Amino acid sequence: MNIFTSGSQAVIGHGIREIYPTESGTDAGWASAVVAAAGFSGVRAHCALSFTPGGRAVAVLPELSEVVGYDAIELAHPGPLAPTEVTPEPAPSGYAAMVEAALRRIADGDVAKVVLGRQLQVRAPGLRPEHLLGPLLADRPGEYVFSQTLTEGAVAVGASPELLVRRSGHAVSAVPLAGSVPRVEDPAEDRQRAERLLSSAKDLAEHAHVVEAITAALLPLCRELDWPRTPILHRTDTLWHLATPINGVLHEDRPLPSALELAQLLHPTPAVGGVPAPEAAALIAELEPVDRGYLAGCLGWTDGNGDGEFAVTIRAGIVGHDELRLFAGAGIVAGSVPELEVRETGAKLGTMLRALERNPAGALR
Repeated sequence: MNIFTSGSQAVIGHGIREIYPTESGTDAGWASAVVAAAGFSGVRAHCALSFTPGGRAVAVLPELSEVVGYDAIELAHPGPLAPTEVTPEPAPSGYAAMVEAALRRIADGDVAKVVLGRQLQVRAPGLRPEHLLGPLLADRPGEYVFSQTLTEGAVAVGASPELLVRRSGHAVSAVPLAGSVPRVEDPAEDRQRAERLLSSAKDLAEHAHVVEAITAALLPLCRELDWPRTPILHRTDTLWHLATPINGVLHEDRPLPSALELAQLLHPTPAVGGVPAPEAAALIAELEPVDRGYLAGCLGWTDGNGDGEFAVTIRAGIVGHDELRLFAGAGIVAGSVPELEVRETGAKLGTMLRALERNPAGALR
């Protein structure tokens, strides 16, 4: 079952009619074929793009689509989960060293911003997507809870807080997140952290890179495009984020790009890559020890009219063959502190780790 929740509703795809893979997620012909197939079949196609620009992508055409209320989602009970083994890739000290290396490249002028990630490999015999999906649906640590088939035996599961793009008729919107600080239990200190984030020059600069990239990409397509020039706060279970709601109206006298085509256009944003994009992508490939694959990509759905919604594949993991792979990244700019970036990525990884802890056997030790 493929699931994508947004607001009070969930788009659910039952069964699999056909899978449309491609080696190039930027292929316009592939996107057009997916939308046409969805229209012909009268269903919503569930789609995922990998992190690498122009890299792998997949669309799943279900046998049946339905939209239900969030509270009406039903999952089969997955049963108890065996004890788990967690391996960091790299270790926290290794990630701090990666940040230091990136800061040297920023000082040399090679890049202005780069998002560096670290991963966790979790071994859990008997692991199924429902072990994570159930707790994520119950706790909802992110607006967009999802389960997305990638290949036979591999499923992306997560609770993303970040809307990449939504299209409904001529209306288009995005809510990029960039710049964050871990939350704490003490309400007064938690609020102080949020207020400091709003005035942090380092985080405001990181956020501005993302907003500039998205608005520059959307402006030629829109007759109207509005966004606040000062970011607002967005709260999740573990972090405060800077957020900017972007809303536009697509030109009526031109062919409408589908939600999938808009996702192709915008992804990857500087929120998961960096600035300049080619140099940041090269530095990520050089420094990160494990390929991201579909992690830090984007996923969502499109119907035959081209309406749809895509979230950034963060606060997520890939389930497959008794294994879960988790990813978290942090935006590195001049002024970043390695120890704080270790702490931030740890907080982000905590969302999915807590979902594992909620399974009946208390899997994570």
